[in-house]
Amino acid sequence: MFDGATPPRSGALRLAIISTYDEMCGIAGYTRALRQQLRPHAEVTVFDLDQYLLRSPHARVQRLADLHIKSIAASLRNFDSVNIQLEYGTLGRTENQINRRLRRLVNAAPALSVTFHTILGHEPLDWAAIGRSLLRGRWDQAARIVKTFRRGRELGARTYRLLHARQKTHPVNIIVHTKRDARLLGDVFRLKNVDHHPLSYVSPEQARCIRQAAAREQFPLLATLPPDARLVGSFGFLSRYKGFETALHALRYLPEDHHLLIFGGIHPQTIKREQAVDPYIQTLLDESHIGRTILDTVSEKATPMTLNLDASSKDLLARHPEDMQHRVHFLGVHDDETFLRAMALCDTVVLPYLEVGQSSSGPIAMALEMGCRVLASRTLAFLQYARYHPNQVEFFDIGNYAELADLIRAGTPAPRAGRRLSLNTETNVALYLKANQPRRGAFSARRAEAAA
Repeated sequence: MFDGATPPRSGALRLAIISTYDEMCGIAGYTRALRQQLRPHAEVTVFDLDQYLLRSPHARVQRLADLHIKSIAASLRNFDSVNIQLEYGTLGRTENQINRRLRRLVNAAPALSVTFHTILGHEPLDWAAIGRSLLRGRWDQAARIVKTFRRGRELGARTYRLLHARQKTHPVNIIVHTKRDARLLGDVFRLKNVDHHPLSYVSPEQARCIRQAAAREQFPLLATLPPDARLVGSFGFLSRYKGFETALHALRYLPEDHHLLIFGGIHPQTIKREQAVDPYIQTLLDESHIGRTILDTVSEKATPMTLNLDASSKDLLARHPEDMQHRVHFLGVHDDETFLRAMALCDTVVLPYLEVGQSSSGPIAMALEMGCRVLASRTLAFLQYARYHPNQVEFFDIGNYAELADLIRAGTPAPRAGRRLSLNTETNVALYLKANQPRRGAFSARRAEAAA
């Protein structure tokens, strides 16, 4: 792990960052935060990966996408170093597209650092999942598991070979978000110069200012809640691996003054044409009985049932008795600062994610830096993150809503301004400056070229 000492330098480092930027996605959000952190120390230019071009299935648009990457590559000679925020899917749809475009960018960089947000190629094939799919007669599902495994393994291997070869002739540094991933890239895939640092977004000073400025009145829905309402916040794009159902289940075992706030929306890449309701949103509505009646529940029972309703029970025909609309609130997608302001207003931040092999998570880093009380499911990514910040995250087993409800009810006060993280935006900046040290003489060569 990097020791946090900022290396000495003369003149301003000219750094190019290649990433999504003008997008509502986790990589873009981190790049925006990183650019702000680095600006006092370097001349930073972000090359935004155009997702319309790079993710399009049309052959003509894909040719334009290759020209887009070629144009970025041609500009890289004007910089001392290049950082690639690598999330494979942002470069294309197919393995060949991703590999071809990454190779062009890597070969064009005078000095390079690569930040891995996903580590591919180390997990074994999930034979148990294949077996379950075959037993259910889901041959298509079993085939997809095998295809995804092969694609990940090959794409990862080609990437590591590319960087390993480049390291023999050019400065190439690798940044990952966990010590486990750093050891994996070095021990298994033979990459050198691998550093690790947890995601970091907000300095203590920024967090203090945001907390001081945050008010419920800034969110119209929150302004309607009772002043003594206890706010439990969950954050992130709405998808099945986020496990928000666990938070909904836990809410049933909490007092009426507890409200669940879900900040996030469907990821733009998963929006489908003419889909009335996203399946996962429908799952959350069903779990909280929003828009359902008692008859919906009865009709789903496997055995025939007889239900007798008198006049006093007519409300059951209009609304389910366990409808939680008054306690479950969807607050949508917000910009970076509003996202942080929302965290500052929550009594507890709950991250009930499932284990899907992720190596990092932006919301847990933001919440911890904002001084929030953080309850997280015991995923490998969260456990690895907590190694950097011991005794700062409270854990519960994945899906255990009873344990989560007990933890929320315990009501341990959030550390807020009293929390001090040893790995923070300052050590993050120091690492990026170290990882993007140009080749010897690069500054003087650039100055001579400019003078000429």
